[in-house]
Amino acid sequence: MQFNVEWLKQWVAIELDADALAERLTASGLEVDEVRPAAGEFSGVVVAEIEDCGPHPNADKLSLCTVNDGSEERLQIVCGAPNARPGIRVPLARVGGRIGPDFKIKRAKLRGIESHGMLCSARELGLSDDHSGLMELPTDAPVGTDLHDYLGLDDAVIEVDLTPNRADCLSVRGIARDVSASCDAEFTGQAMDPVPPENDSRFPIRLEAPEDCPRYAGRIVRGIDPTAKTPLWMAEKLRRCGLRSISPTVDVTNYVLLELGQPMHAFDLDKLNDEIVVRRGRAGEKLVLLDESEVDLDEDVLAICDSRGPVAIAGIMGGLDSGVTENTRDILFESAYFKPATIMGKARAYGMHTDASHRFERGVDPSGQEAAVERATQLLIEIAGGEPGPVLLAEEPASVPRNRAVTLRPERLELVLGCPVSNTAVEGILGRLGMAVDWTGEHWFVTAPPARFDIEIEEDLVEEVARIHGYDRIPEAPVSGELAPGSSGGHR
Repeated sequence: MQFNVEWLKQWVAIELDADALAERLTASGLEVDEVRPAAGEFSGVVVAEIEDCGPHPNADKLSLCTVNDGSEERLQIVCGAPNARPGIRVPLARVGGRIGPDFKIKRAKLRGIESHGMLCSARELGLSDDHSGLMELPTDAPVGTDLHDYLGLDDAVIEVDLTPNRADCLSVRGIARDVSASCDAEFTGQAMDPVPPENDSRFPIRLEAPEDCPRYAGRIVRGIDPTAKTPLWMAEKLRRCGLRSISPTVDVTNYVLLELGQPMHAFDLDKLNDEIVVRRGRAGEKLVLLDESEVDLDEDVLAICDSRGPVAIAGIMGGLDSGVTENTRDILFESAYFKPATIMGKARAYGMHTDASHRFERGVDPSGQEAAVERATQLLIEIAGGEPGPVLLAEEPASVPRNRAVTLRPERLELVLGCPVSNTAVEGILGRLGMAVDWTGEHWFVTAPPARFDIEIEEDLVEEVARIHGYDRIPEAPVSGELAPGSSGGHR
């Protein structure tokens, strides 16, 4: 799981820097693989606007640009990017600035024409691998502003290597909840009010395999603006978490995946027929996926279908023919709970590994589907407009997993840890982890939140208390005991 520190701080009230946070994460059992800056090393780079752009008199593939960098004088800059044109705002490395540790920007002559600075691509600034042209900034980006300040690049990215049982931390919210406990900090969360429907648009959803998919939520949003652009703040959060911006609808589903841990998909509503049916695949069925590969389906694979056939492989990837495009105006959001055993190994069998399959194989919150739909609706409408219908839900309650209360005894806790932990501390730790704690006078009944399905027995709770209390605070003691006398039985 890869996340940026500033996004995490929107969910939990901490003041730690990235290195201190990484130490705290590792000490509490979430092993940190890497801490790195949110951008490459550069200085003297500002927001600039190309006011004029014409051909270089001595080179066919170069342009001669007049650039406003916020100062009184206009700069003449030679540029080879194919998207250089009047009116766009882009990063400019001023003369005297640096890109990387060794490259200092100087006045130069390119094919006999003086150039006073360098217009930059995202890759040159260590912001992405995109080197197809200049990095285009929003048209309202303030000219002359330092790019570090404008993009909020005083940030760091942390990559955590999670064990398979900690699927709850495959989201910013999940990590924030854990940090809240380990740092004794307030879990602030984010305001996610339900979005009221503006029409009664519905689409039938039928569960033919409720044991594989006991919950499937959906929502129609009509009339989104196909020309809308993903805002920079969202594109930057996605980038820092390892995902590239594609389009507002796709970016919203990826944002919710990272924020809440719930994979989502968006169908082009006009390309669906009659109903959504969640069922097992059938021999002979084929599906062309979003990556344009064609796969064969069978009864081992759970499929999302309409009346004509499969439109997605459940928990792995959507189909190309029903996916959103630059012309899509009406969509159907999908947010489902799939049984981990149903998804496990299926992506690898097709030679794939997706962010969705990674989470579904380990397990997602079985109660979080409607909240994800509401959050995606809120974000999409803010970016691209549209009118939402009601949230739709198909559910088989008997097949939805429920966490049961687990007993934790103080004497057992002290015996395993080798030291006492006060009742107040235990209840504080478990409460900050989102668990419901009920003290009977002799022991606790503890119910973990739906996303913590790894809490099954008393020893699981002991481990939670130990790691949050701090392994370094548990005293070392030599193993001791008595060996019962007995015959060696001839074995040596």
